[in-house]
Amino acid sequence: MSIIKIERKVLEKNDELASQNRGDLKNKNIFCVNILSSPGSGKTSIIERTIEHLKDDVKIAVIEGDVQTDIDAKRVEKYKVPVIQIVTNGGCHLDAKLVRDAMANLNFSDINFLVIENVGNLVCPAGYDLGEDCKVVILSTTEGDDKPLKYPKMFMNSEVLIINKTDLLPYVNSNIETLKTNALKINPNLTIFETSCSTGDGIDKWCNWLIDNVNK
Repeated sequence: MSIIKIERKVLEKNDELASQNRGDLKNKNIFCVNILSSPGSGKTSIIERTIEHLKDDVKIAVIEGDVQTDIDAKRVEKYKVPVIQIVTNGGCHLDAKLVRDAMANLNFSDINFLVIENVGNLVCPAGYDLGEDCKVVILSTTEGDDKPLKYPKMFMNSEVLIINKTDLLPYVNSNIETLKTNALKINPNLTIFETSCSTGDGIDKWCNWLIDNVNK
């Protein structure tokens, strides 16, 4: 029972800080997405293609979360957008305090769209509110079509599902219609996009959705 009480206190504190983050972002008219996935699904590649597509239309900043290294932050930095790196030193997810500390290093007057790339993990990040407007879960076709059934909390807590690496469908044992059906069983309200960062397919539809939300 003591473990449950400790966990509750941790989550309550996190939710308080997340609420502060959300209020700060709302007051500055900044739309924020929390991008989540297992390692290797293409989070950073999606962010790169998104910046390429939107750089002339929105003012983007990125908070990068990684267990170790700043490799992904350096990739994003090449696109000339503000990037703040968070290294968790083994932690399996970002929390609202880490994001709040990172936000303190951003010039809000130069931003209307904030991207948070969470640590690669389909379990721990699902339960942590960071103050984002929505959670976006990325699932690559190479991971199989049963992932939503195996990790339901992530898909239940997300508003958007991006099915990435669609160009690899001919080479993997994964059925995209089955994947979508499984995801919608868990969360019927998911907005779903199909993308390939290699070919560019579907990136425009994802980015059009983002523009609509940034401009609300």
